[in-house]
Amino acid sequence: MKIDVLTLFPEMFPGVFHSSILKKAQENNAVHYRAINFRSYANNKHQSVDDTPYGGGAGMLLMPQPLFSAVEAIKEEGNDPHVVMMCPQGTPFTQKKAANLATKKHLVLICGHYEGYDERVREHLADEEISIGDYILTGGELGAMVVLDAVTRLLPGVLGNAESAVTESFENGRLEHPHYTRPAEFQGHHVPDVLLSGHHLNINEWRKKEAFLRTVKRRPDLLESYPPSPEEDRWLQEMKKNDKTS
Repeated sequence: MKIDVLTLFPEMFPGVFHSSILKKAQENNAVHYRAINFRSYANNKHQSVDDTPYGGGAGMLLMPQPLFSAVEAIKEEGNDPHVVMMCPQGTPFTQKKAANLATKKHLVLICGHYEGYDERVREHLADEEISIGDYILTGGELGAMVVLDAVTRLLPGVLGNAESAVTESFENGRLEHPHYTRPAEFQGHHVPDVLLSGHHLNINEWRKKEAFLRTVKRRPDLLESYPPSPEEDRWLQEMKKNDKTS
């Protein structure tokens, strides 16, 4: 996979590209990253990338020409990239969206700045827009880093244990179950007996139940898209009954 980031601040990315899972993924040839300064594609004397908005208003807008030229240069390399515009107006970024992007052969992430983009970038250059949350950042770089990390770890062979990506929070509309490690007792707090039993069927059942109940308590909104199974509905009724009697 190739991931190109169009940014005015490419110096923000080497630490991300060369650390942790992203570094290992690149060393294993699972992905190749580039941070490209789209200012170098500006065709004016001062390499300006922003200008005042027509009709007036506060702030400056990114002009279309540098971004269009940068993407055209990438395409001239023989690529057909999927172009993603980082924007607070975009579709909320989710684990499902990360999985979808992980199927692409080449991503281009555009990092915005100032008051936003000329609308023609949105309408005629980007294939989609993504937001990492309902808040405003100084630029799109931090959002792009989030997307980079979430997508890269889903690529085949990147994680040491392939099961990790399958059982993580949000992967199946449920938060991940609780985890414990040594020691079995710490400051009077004990690991649940079932995890020490060696009975794998019971352990799997406990994990499924705990994952569902944690989702109910912490992220009930997820149940709207992923309704409870009959088994989960039974656990839910048991929890409600126990809450009434406690």
